[in-house]
Amino acid sequence: MKITAIQKQIRQSPRKVRLVANQVKDLPLEQAMRQLAVIDRRASLAILKVIKQAIASAMNNHALQFEGLKLSSVEVTPGSIFKRWRAVSRGRAHSIMKRTSHIKVVLESLDKKPVNNKEVAKLKVKSIKPKKVKTITKKKK
Repeated sequence: MKITAIQKQIRQSPRKVRLVANQVKDLPLEQAMRQLAVIDRRASLAILKVIKQAIASAMNNHALQFEGLKLSSVEVTPGSIFKRWRAVSRGRAHSIMKRTSHIKVVLESLDKKPVNNKEVAKLKVKSIKPKKVKTITKKKK
């Protein structure tokens, strides 16, 4: 079973994000998360966030264990480009391209066993009910 998580419109160029993604692409999931925690780049935080989203989705929605997950792929694609300009000498303008990127993380479960919806419903935590609030009323004299 494959679980995907996508983060779109990250305000960093795809080239810079790909540099970090290529370092963790072939690593085991736990080791990839450790590696991202120590990489001193802004893109590592974005990729780590998407991996955590995919893990949470696998555990909550598909009732899979963390140990049974494998990092299948990390894809970085270019997003939209914000085009701006800056005034320069002699009444001219230079263009500024503010690039964005999309990150797609695919996790693969090592178990080939399909999960029933009934099993997932049993594993979900019951919602917390708010406590009853006592109302204080003034006694009439």
